[in-house]
Amino acid sequence: MIINQKKWDKYVKVNVDSYGKECVDVTRRVMEILDKDEDFDCHEIICQADTNDELTGFMAGCIAAMVAKCHSRGEEFRKKWNIDYQIKDEGEKANKNGGILNPALVTIGIPDGGKNERMEVESKDT
Repeated sequence: MIINQKKWDKYVKVNVDSYGKECVDVTRRVMEILDKDEDFDCHEIICQADTNDELTGFMAGCIAAMVAKCHSRGEEFRKKWNIDYQIKDEGEKANKNGGILNPALVTIGIPDGGKNERMEVESKDT
């Protein structure tokens, strides 16, 4: 059940291009599946809702964020999502501070405060 209709309506209104509309359409289907009040796997539920098989990892992260902010089971979804997509403990940290991970975003760390020119890149595909 949508619990933040105003936010949902804004997502629908501003995402009219094909990329954004696909995110909204899949989010709508994810929320319909969540309305059945069954246990779920975040990745599987998004794949089930992606009837066009066109999602990128970034889009999946956007969908997870919309579900988290608009659906009555959004907080449950957000917490599961963060744990499923963490590489180390960033999902646990996000769960504590209310954030949501996007698996397509890359974290670049410079070891030794930048003294070392080698860069570490972390990423995880959906």
